[in-house]
Order: sequence, then C-alpha cells, then structure tokens
Amino acid sequence: MINQEKVEEILDRIRPAIQSDGGDVELIKIREDGVIEVRLQGACKGCPMAALTLKAGIERVIKEEIPEVKEVISV
Repeated sequence: MINQEKVEEILDRIRPAIQSDGGDVELIKIREDGVIEVRLQGACKGCPMAALTLKAGIERVIKEEIPEVKEVISV
C-alpha cells in the first residue's frame, strides 16, 4: 500500500517550483493499482507544458522515491 503521507510530503517539496509558475498540484486519490491521481490547478490548467510537468516532473520524482507507483495521472 502506498503511503499517502509520503506522497503528500513529496508533493510539498515539488509544489514551490509549480507555484513559481502560477500553478499548483492537489492529491486526489491513491488507487490500489499503484496509480496516483492528482489535479493540476491555477496556471497549470490548460497549459501546453502541463503534460510534461506531470510526467517528467511530478511522476518522475514520486516514482524515484516510491517504486510501487505505476503512474501519476491528472484528473
């Protein structure tokens, strides 16, 4: 089982970089299949770079620290 507190801790470390561009990220759900659902907010909504931020930034960092995570998706 993926620890929600650990995911929140990682997001808290990532959040300042996202907020510096006018956006934010919110943890929505940790699914049993190892997929983490997040919601990109603020300037991230509709931004052409949002997919890159999600996969190359948020997902990469979370998977480095929590290998059980299969994927991070935006809902």
